[in-house]
Amino acid sequence: MDLRAHFSRFLAADPGRLHFAAHSHHPWPDATREAQLRAWDDAARLHDSKWETVMGPVLESCQAHVARHLNLPDPRTVAFAPNTHDFVLRILSALPLGRPPRVLTTDGEFHSFARQIARLEEDGLVAVTRIPSDPGGDCVARLCEAARAGFDLIWASEVFFHSGYALGGLETLAEAAGEAVLVIDGYHAFMARPVDLSALAHRAFYTAGGYKYAMAGEGCCFLHCPPGRLERPRDTGWFAAFGALAANDGRVGYAPDAGRFLGATFDPSGLYRLDASMRWLEEVGVTVAQIHAHAHALQARFCAGLDGTGLDPAHLAVPLSEPARGNFLAFDLDDAEAWQARLAAAGIVTDRRGRRLRFGFGIYQTDEEVEALLTRIRRLGAG
Repeated sequence: MDLRAHFSRFLAADPGRLHFAAHSHHPWPDATREAQLRAWDDAARLHDSKWETVMGPVLESCQAHVARHLNLPDPRTVAFAPNTHDFVLRILSALPLGRPPRVLTTDGEFHSFARQIARLEEDGLVAVTRIPSDPGGDCVARLCEAARAGFDLIWASEVFFHSGYALGGLETLAEAAGEAVLVIDGYHAFMARPVDLSALAHRAFYTAGGYKYAMAGEGCCFLHCPPGRLERPRDTGWFAAFGALAANDGRVGYAPDAGRFLGATFDPSGLYRLDASMRWLEEVGVTVAQIHAHAHALQARFCAGLDGTGLDPAHLAVPLSEPARGNFLAFDLDDAEAWQARLAAAGIVTDRRGRRLRFGFGIYQTDEEVEALLTRIRRLGAG
């Protein structure tokens, strides 16, 4: 697979840069630039009437893309927002009143949720139980065991951002969750590895977005909203009134589908880019399974060439022998910060979470980039 020509603008912007952080900020295909301009042109052509286009064919196309890639039965269960934190707040706002909601989660959740829930916990507004995310192999079993105590909200990542471990058996967690609201953070899984939510679509919320593997940049995150669950979030914007059903008791009305989780006015250009990115993948005939296999093949080539670099595959948080992993490798290192700085000085883009140095792999790379990466790392060791 060699799709580098389709990323010409990002790659040509800094030809000496070796970008190995697809898990953080994925380069955008050239097709998204045309979509960005189309969003501008639609605004100029339509003025305020652009919202009929944005909330009509553009939104509906994006809903269809997400539903197809997640195997959802109904695209109308997909809502969009500028970031996943917006959805965190709306979900929290729909939890029971009168006592601190009981929350079950892991210690490996991304900041959009982890920081917010920790801040509420400081003031006694929520009661949080955290299950260790490592080792990943039995994390779901431990979550299921803990869930029996009864919770209002269960929040877990499908792929942990700090290690790359991919959880399996989420259907088992849904069964153990009881009446709790179940939310799966799929940001490191969506468009990185095949996801099939058909068995969970009626039960679990699922959130992800375009910033990483969907190759669409900022501003186009989504939430799959199971029908009949959390129908009246207290954090609600006026877009949630589009198509709202009138309440017989005079209360605030909500859209009957995922529109109940919409916010207010937003920059729609992210939706244009997401639509373009997904259409481009269809046009070139690349599936998510192929993307995942390509990333894993590059990972294997990288690890096979690490002799003499100072990096040891034995330090991987999730080893290559474990197929349940995402599209990045996380090295657990005492000197991870120093490593990242040396790599950056050599024109190699990686990122770090604490002592975990992460290398991400994507479809804008070939074996050639991996060999160039290994050559530069060896030079660092020689220097």
